[in-house]
Amino acid sequence: MRIRSFLQAGMLGIVLAFPLVAPVQAQGLRVLSGAATGALSVPMNRAVVVESDESFAELSIANPAIADISTLSDRTIYVLGKTPGRTTLTLLNAEGRLIANVEVQVSPDIAEFKERLRQILPGEPIEVRTAADGIVMSGTVSSLAKLDRALDLAERYASGRVSNLMTVGGTQQVMLKVRFAEMQRSVRKSLGSSLAIGTSGGNVGVIGGTGSLTNPTNSQSILSGNGYTSGAAAEGALALGFNVGNLEFAVLMEALESKGVVRTLAEPNLTALSGQEASFLAGGEYPIPVVNTDGSVSIDYKQFGIGLQFTPRVVDEDLINLSLKATVSGLDNTATFQSGGISVNAFRTRETSTTVEMRDGESFAIAGLLEDDFQDLAGQVPWLADVPVLGALFRSAEYERQQSELVIIITPHLVTPIRGEALALPTDRIRPPTESDLFLLGRTAAETANRPTQGAAAEVARQDFVGSYGYVLEE
Repeated sequence: MRIRSFLQAGMLGIVLAFPLVAPVQAQGLRVLSGAATGALSVPMNRAVVVESDESFAELSIANPAIADISTLSDRTIYVLGKTPGRTTLTLLNAEGRLIANVEVQVSPDIAEFKERLRQILPGEPIEVRTAADGIVMSGTVSSLAKLDRALDLAERYASGRVSNLMTVGGTQQVMLKVRFAEMQRSVRKSLGSSLAIGTSGGNVGVIGGTGSLTNPTNSQSILSGNGYTSGAAAEGALALGFNVGNLEFAVLMEALESKGVVRTLAEPNLTALSGQEASFLAGGEYPIPVVNTDGSVSIDYKQFGIGLQFTPRVVDEDLINLSLKATVSGLDNTATFQSGGISVNAFRTRETSTTVEMRDGESFAIAGLLEDDFQDLAGQVPWLADVPVLGALFRSAEYERQQSELVIIITPHLVTPIRGEALALPTDRIRPPTESDLFLLGRTAAETANRPTQGAAAEVARQDFVGSYGYVLEE
């Protein structure tokens, strides 16, 4: 008898428990008689089942374009979300009395979006909410690239209805260091000669010469006893005069060799916010006359010097995308244009424009140039130059070679501002000399402590000056 009572009690518990569990599995919303328990939220393209405590005879939806409804029984309703928006579900009984007005809110399905967001961007604290018929995203992401990925994904779920309230954390300021290094080497050699033969009476018999440096009248001067008359282009000249009886000979050999080396080094530095363009110019403006249509002359100015324009973009943590244009230009005195008494110089320019991507502290050689120009010229007097030994006096030769090598290297750094007292300026290490330093000791700058021992400032000080000169930025 006791076992039978236990079995009946167990069966009764199962029967009572089943109605409580089933609505939870069906995601049902219980509707009390006369009023709704709350707004009904339906994801777009998803369906929920609504159960009413009271049998209804008539069912209607205010906007069928937002949600679609169908009856499963006299107490069960099937609601399908179609487009984002709000509408009202109305239930009436057999007597036409209002049972309930249920507010139905259809919103984008962000459950799947949140899941995909966690898979693609793990560890990013992005909050996703619905607002009206769109998606609102907030939080702080670690990089601009991850922010773009999150927005691209959100556009697939709510195209054109995404509100971005996210911010980018980390360092978003970039300092770009550009180094222009150029070496120019040139060698030029030339050799020429002239010969004069005459009598002791001063009558010249033969005068000959070759080469751009040679002036045959110089050999004639030697022959007549007036000596060698030097000219501006007569460096490295060797003159020889002798006579055999009444016959006099004069030989003039001219040789010139020139060598030159030019070093150009420029290191402009510039800091800008991610996504913002910055420009830098250290130089000047050169006036260029321009003739107008009415014949008047106006002045136009052309910039020259060290120029830098760049736009940084922090892509991912320490990955930086750089779009830059770097220029080093100066006046070229070897090429000029003259008109109407006005002389205008040409410009020598080295310029590069490119887009690269690298990490914080890495360097990239974005441009390079190796140029080697060679030319030679040989001139001779016909037939006479072919005579053995003496034929060298009737030949001339010129040789010129110019080599140029240019390298442009860039290095980006992610930087943050610090307190102004922590920065050292180039002028901090130099102070004006006292009268005793200047007149008695000959010092152009007073001795200072904290003299740099390494870096660019120390190198310049060792090369050219006594003291610490140069650009140094310390933290």
